[in-house]
Amino acid sequence: MIIMGIVFLLRMFITREIDFYFGLIPLLVWKKYFLWQLFTYIFLHGGFSHIFFNLLALWMFGGELESYWGSKKFLFYFFLCGIGAGIFTVLFSSYPVIGASGAIYGILLAYGWLFPNRPILIYFLFPIPAKYMVIIFGLIELFSSSSGTGGGIAHLTHLGGLVFGFFYMAYPMIRQKFRREYYKRKWSQKGPNDRNHYH
Repeated sequence: MIIMGIVFLLRMFITREIDFYFGLIPLLVWKKYFLWQLFTYIFLHGGFSHIFFNLLALWMFGGELESYWGSKKFLFYFFLCGIGAGIFTVLFSSYPVIGASGAIYGILLAYGWLFPNRPILIYFLFPIPAKYMVIIFGLIELFSSSSGTGGGIAHLTHLGGLVFGFFYMAYPMIRQKFRREYYKRKWSQKGPNDRNHYH
């Protein structure tokens, strides 16, 4: 949060230069191999409301996730979703993007996954369980990215953060299922004369 605040102040004085080299510009990633932009774009924000709401969400939901996971795992997840959202953007969009919103959406997904029934106040007025909030936000981003609506909001980037966050959270269950299927097939291949075959 401190780094984002410092970069936000720097951007006020050197907007064009810092956006060109450190914002996420898909064409430069493809043509000029500006791969660092997949990381650096996370720390840039376009205006006060942009950075304010991102930092507010990072503080509200990220703080509890960090307490639950520990700082190391939380940072890994944050940058996984942020960089993953950047990759998603480069693959499916040609528009420049800045901001931590992709990573923030990944954090929202993890929060709804781990604390599904925790009430969240929408606009500080209407309580809704975290799991439903994530579903609603995900559907909004899916619809907006497919229909091209949004007035400059990087819906594909948000959707990318949700997608990478989902696969990270679901990976332990997927791995366990594959292991279960592997051992099931392994034991089914053993005959009754096998010494390691048990009934």
